[in-house]
Amino acid sequence: MIKISGFTFLRNAVMNGYPFVESIQSLLPLVDEYVIAVGRSEDDTLNHIRAIDSPKIKIIETQWNEVMRDRGFVYGQQKMIAHYNCSGDWAFYLEGDEVLHEDDLEKIRLQIEAVHKDYSVEALYFDFFHFYGAPTQIGIAGYRRAPRIIRNSIRVISPDGLYFVVLDKNKMGRYPRAKYANAAIYHYGHCRKTEYTNSKLKQVGKYWDAEHRPFDTYGYIDVAELRPFNGNHPVVMASWLENSAEVHFSQAPNYQLTRRDRRNRIRFWIEEKLGVEVSKKHYKDLGV
Repeated sequence: MIKISGFTFLRNAVMNGYPFVESIQSLLPLVDEYVIAVGRSEDDTLNHIRAIDSPKIKIIETQWNEVMRDRGFVYGQQKMIAHYNCSGDWAFYLEGDEVLHEDDLEKIRLQIEAVHKDYSVEALYFDFFHFYGAPTQIGIAGYRRAPRIIRNSIRVISPDGLYFVVLDKNKMGRYPRAKYANAAIYHYGHCRKTEYTNSKLKQVGKYWDAEHRPFDTYGYIDVAELRPFNGNHPVVMASWLENSAEVHFSQAPNYQLTRRDRRNRIRFWIEEKLGVEVSKKHYKDLGV
């Protein structure tokens, strides 16, 4: 029997408006255990997790390294604490603002079973819906696919918290070899009410050695990066979407295109004309 672990890390998730309870609930039916590293918080994050009252949940209380200010590596540290306590054959990483759709759970399980004995497959990658400014639209400038399920018998680190790096025979790290999970991850971190985003940025900027700049609008973005979302949100998100998400979006009237915006517009044009998708990949694609 294949054992699947889920894992994540959290801190101040209530005050920062994360749909973390919904995130945990969306993955729980798929996993045999859910390891959660919970940093010392200024809110009731820990009690909210305990209130889920699932025997699958294993909580590790942690202390964040407050002097680590290099490119968010403290996030990688916390992710690895949770990951290295997973005991499953496969480990599924889901961030506190990411949610699975209930319609995808069986497809994910079937794909894990299909690749389990094929040891050339080290990970499964997902499509991503990055909601931006409102839950009715998504941003496409960043990564659109990424691996989130990793075979738990290979040497892996997570240097910036988001991606996996395989340490192959003590050589330089590489991205994992991955197949498509036949599913998507719904990312809500950039459509929270602005006060939540401002709270988060105020707290975490120091981990990137950056000063906090007050955040009051999602409008400082090139609208060419945005696309309408025509799908259905996971059922578990209904209450959060009604109470914690931004409803209206408009581009800031004084926004000026940056060099990055112009490069992205060229990339979008190439994708449309050639029918290819050229966003950055953090895996070697083995196909479906």
